[in-house]
Amino acid sequence: MWPRLTVLLAVLLSTLAAAQEDSGADTSIRPPAEDLRNLMSARGVGMGGAWRALGVGAEAGTGNPAALAAFRTYRIELTGSWDWVGKDALGMVAVADSSTSLLAAGVSYQLITLGKGTQRATGHLNTLALALPLANSLMIGASTRYLLLRGARQANALTADAGILVRPSDAFSIGVSAHNLIGTGNPELTRYYSAHAGVFAGLLTVAADVRADFETNDRTTFTYSGGLEYVLGQSFPLRAGYTWDGFARASQLGVGIGLLTGGGGGIDLAYHHDFGGERGRLVALTFKVQVR
Repeated sequence: MWPRLTVLLAVLLSTLAAAQEDSGADTSIRPPAEDLRNLMSARGVGMGGAWRALGVGAEAGTGNPAALAAFRTYRIELTGSWDWVGKDALGMVAVADSSTSLLAAGVSYQLITLGKGTQRATGHLNTLALALPLANSLMIGASTRYLLLRGARQANALTADAGILVRPSDAFSIGVSAHNLIGTGNPELTRYYSAHAGVFAGLLTVAADVRADFETNDRTTFTYSGGLEYVLGQSFPLRAGYTWDGFARASQLGVGIGLLTGGGGGIDLAYHHDFGGERGRLVALTFKVQVR
């Protein structure tokens, strides 16, 4: 596993444009599991899906579980999103506690509906994540995920994720994570890997993710994401992000805005525009409470 993750870190440092160099015929297959790899809060949507290295949301344990220990806080989030083209919807409740003890913990419940008409399916995805700081700059984490999916798509399986996050300074974080490590034989839970980085420069945050699937197609399929956030007037975060979807071979854009209240809580609103694939149009809304 680790040689693959090392390769991902090298790829992360290349430009997003490198993902589009090959203009040959597209023979790739988009796995059903991709629908479950893009479940995130409105902040992540607004930043183009680049959020796994940041560790500032209660849903951090569903990305890189090690990121739960990045900041010592108690967080609660409620998220809803709706794609009115693909008819996909998400409802999420997430709670994360990294302040009560050295061992950070997070739980989340995600209610998912996918597809439309005879292809519609409803799922329940539950995640329990734990993270431990081994030093001031090194965190490790693991999570278990249980998926129950009914309808046109079926799943009843338990799997696990693991990750490492390194924060050499308060201004920089970089991590790697491996997902669905327990083989279930279910197409909804195929294995993939991610490498990600974040830069915190005062009111500006910049993030990048690269996700790799070594199994679905004959060659490795990469999905690249990059995003930024700037907090205007210390109360209004403005966000924008870009994704290159390696399966659909298409661009996706995300934009978002938020309102920060005292203590780190607030409201986030985001819009996601898919220029290929299903040409989805998604809106997401998150309410969050944070106790330092």
